[in-house]
This record gives sequence, C-alpha cells and structure tokens, in this order.
Amino acid sequence: MPKLSIFILVSIFLFSFFGLEFYNISPYALDAKSILLAPSLLHPLGTDRLGRDILARLIAGGQVSLIIGVGSAFIASFIGLILGSMAGYFKGSVDKIFVIVVDLFLTFPTFFLLLTLVSYVNASALVLIVIISITGWMTTARLIRSESFKITSQPYIKILNIAGVSKLKILFKYYAPILAPIYFVSFTFGVGGAILAESGLSFLGLGIVAPQMSWGTILSGGKDVVEIAWWVSFFPGLMIFLVTFSLINISNYLQQITNQKEIQT
Repeated sequence: MPKLSIFILVSIFLFSFFGLEFYNISPYALDAKSILLAPSLLHPLGTDRLGRDILARLIAGGQVSLIIGVGSAFIASFIGLILGSMAGYFKGSVDKIFVIVVDLFLTFPTFFLLLTLVSYVNASALVLIVIISITGWMTTARLIRSESFKITSQPYIKILNIAGVSKLKILFKYYAPILAPIYFVSFTFGVGGAILAESGLSFLGLGIVAPQMSWGTILSGGKDVVEIAWWVSFFPGLMIFLVTFSLINISNYLQQITNQKEIQT
C-alpha cells in the first residue's frame, strides 16, 4: 500500500507540474461554443460553465494546491518542531508560556480561525500558506514537546548539560534525529490537511482568487451545475481524495515504523 500511495503522489506531482508541457490547451481560454461539454476526445475531462477545459485547469490548479499543501505543512511542522523541542528541553517558564500559547490557539476551532483570518485579507497562495501555517502547528508542537520531555530525562542529556555542552548542539545533534520521524509523520498529515483546508475555503469563496485556480476553486465552480455536469466537480474532488488518501497511508506507514523502533528500544 505505501508503494502504491507513493506512486500515486509522484504521478500527481508530475501531472500537475509538467502536464501542460504535453497538453497544449490553455486553462484560461474561454469558448462560448464549448460550455459544459461532457468528457470526449477533444476535451478528455469535459468543460466548465465558461467553456474552459477541465483537464488543463486541473493541471494548473494542481500546482497551486500542492504548493499550498507542501509549503504550509513544512512551515507548520517546522514551527511545531522548534517550539515543541524548546518547551521540552528548557521546561520551566518556557514550557508554561508554550502551554498558554497552544491553549490559546486551541480555544478556537482551526477552520473557524482560518475563516476569520482569511476574511480580512485577499487570499493568494502565499497568504494561504502563511495563514494555514499559523493555525496548524499546535498538534505537531504538542507531540514534539511530549517526546522532548522523554529525551530530556535521559541520563546522557543530563551529563551533557553538566559538561557544559552548547544547548544548540544538544538540540540539533541529539534531539533532532529522534524527533525527525515525528516531524515527517506530522508533515505528511499536514500536507493533506492543508490541501483540504484550502479546498474548503475555496469552496466557500474565500480561497484562491481568479484568475488563479486550485482544485478547490474548480470544485466550487461546479457545485451549481453538479446535476447536469457532474464532471466539473468530480475530477477535482477525485484529485483531492487521491492526494489525501495517499498521504494518510504514508503517514500511517511511517507511524508504524516509528512505533516499532520505540518498542525495540
């Protein structure tokens, strides 16, 4: 299953970033004579309400969705890694401040916090990456903090502190290798979550602004014609499903490997 998931993800990335090199139809081209055409040889995935080719738009929209997903997941996981490891290593007042900040963010449901922030700015790929990162680092940080407490209690860490070894050296040399599997599991979960968050915002009309497009905006564009043109919403929804399903499978596999290593140690 992990091999199949990796194959699906690699295929979707190649499709999104190199597809237009082989499929020479503009995702922005309007055609009044080709409105809501069903999938055919001329338009393999059909057209939308403005006569635009769905396949070309899926390729272009995939670039934006994947960039937002990977970018926001990387930043959110990195923030969680830094803050969580610092809280677990330094403890005391640093940990207390960490707990207060995390509890403050968790007071509000993540998606409603996203809605609040997006409603005050014009959404773009960069803006969504920043906003999703700000609202998505807490879970990773709590996991990293919990694991950091275990590492800090180890005798060799206490010996290193007594010996006066640099705190940064201890964090990067001894903490980072142990925390890396948790980071990668959180990252893979985060990519899928970020793509779903962007899609949800776009479906509500608060995501990517035209002429930019994402899988979420394409899906949203077909919600009013789903009864007569199912293909407009089906194919972007399928892409979102394949990416998130594959990432969940990979995350579960990485988590199993991490758990097995912990049992062996």
